[in-house]
Amino acid sequence: MGCFYSRSIHLPSPDDLSKLHSENGGECGQVQQAPAFKEYSLSELRKATNGFCTDLIVSESGEKAPNVVYRGILDNNHLVAVKRFSKLAWPDAQQFVVEAVGVGKLRHRRLVNLIGCCTEGDERLLVAEYMPNDTLSKHLFHWDKQPLAWEMRVRVAHYIAQALDYCNTANQKIYHDFNAYRILFDEDGDPCLSSFGLMKNSRDGKSYSTNLAYTPPEFLRTGRVIPESVIYSYGTVLLGLLSGKHIPPSRALDIIRGNNVLMLMDSSLEGQYASNDATNLVELASKSVAPLQKQKEVASYILMGLSKGTVTLPTVLSPLGKACARMDLTAVHDILLKTGYRDEEGAENELSFQEWTQQVQDILNTKKFGDIAFRDSDFKNAIEYYSKLVNLMSIPSATVFARRAFSCLMSGQAELALRDAMQAQVCIPEWPTAFYLQALALSKLGMETDAKDMLNDGAVLEVKWQSRYKF
Repeated sequence: MGCFYSRSIHLPSPDDLSKLHSENGGECGQVQQAPAFKEYSLSELRKATNGFCTDLIVSESGEKAPNVVYRGILDNNHLVAVKRFSKLAWPDAQQFVVEAVGVGKLRHRRLVNLIGCCTEGDERLLVAEYMPNDTLSKHLFHWDKQPLAWEMRVRVAHYIAQALDYCNTANQKIYHDFNAYRILFDEDGDPCLSSFGLMKNSRDGKSYSTNLAYTPPEFLRTGRVIPESVIYSYGTVLLGLLSGKHIPPSRALDIIRGNNVLMLMDSSLEGQYASNDATNLVELASKSVAPLQKQKEVASYILMGLSKGTVTLPTVLSPLGKACARMDLTAVHDILLKTGYRDEEGAENELSFQEWTQQVQDILNTKKFGDIAFRDSDFKNAIEYYSKLVNLMSIPSATVFARRAFSCLMSGQAELALRDAMQAQVCIPEWPTAFYLQALALSKLGMETDAKDMLNDGAVLEVKWQSRYKF
């Protein structure tokens, strides 16, 4: 009743879905009782979620998430996950339905299958199968009772590769924001790929990234997600499975190139794997990882333990880390001012290394005016001058990106702040300040779990940084 419906859009029939099932074939393609895709009324979904009750929110970041996910139960007692987009995310209801129908045609046992949508009034909602056993992020990065076993990590890599391969075969080649939060565990403890990531993230009809902390490098350069982005992101997830740590995409290649694979391994896995298996997992990043599965007969829930993880802040934080943890922006500003450009002393991006030309004079003047504006808390002009400086300098400055990031935060531009903080990290990969500023931006965006991860990473790097640069 009152639900949007377009005659030009044809919802998939059960026969269409059956055909997709049979085309999938084999053990990995069987889907057990996945309901056919349909359009739901708003009243149905309101009832299923008890009026979109906050107690039923299952999003990692709770109510602060850009798009909130609720646990719901339909009239047939079928548990579902209901994703509610922000009011302005999809102004074109027909476009939303077209996207949803395309994803709703997919059926695979390694996917969290999309089973419905709703476009009644201003609402834009998706309905998917409910996964009761949390995300890979919780089990891998925030485990409580036991770390994720090696065999289970291999199984995750294998099953998710199957899901991505199926999506590619079904001409769903782009997956948005692919990361450990997009991998969920079903009632049997088996990992499944969320179908929500196959829907284009839209703001005013334009595609964008909802989580820059997991964005491949090419998105930062071009602003576009491409099919190859999935391969890169999958490799980043593999690094996370190996190390037990969140690896920012901007650091992934450097880590692979500059480290022995065994040095990356999660210490909690000692004795669980052969050394060549770890090496093979990296080498087989774009191939099937099935040969590494050696305990296929052991159920996933046994390997998992299904422990629910908690997130704790590091016990030792620097003054900057503490200021970021308590969101004290005045203190952060003071510390950034006192630190100045000290952390870049001796680096190749010092202006003194460049030829003395009129352009360099322009650079120095622009930097001077930017620093004055930053000192005086004139953040609008600081952004303007630092933006000019970024365009003028042949070699980027981490401090300039950090100052512009903070200025963006103070101007209510958290996404731009996160992007600049990540660029500062690209300039100096293990600079704690870049991680702390990312934590601030993520917190402003409502991504509290990611923010705490970044604070933890910054605290670890702080110890290394202080020991490395202590004279």
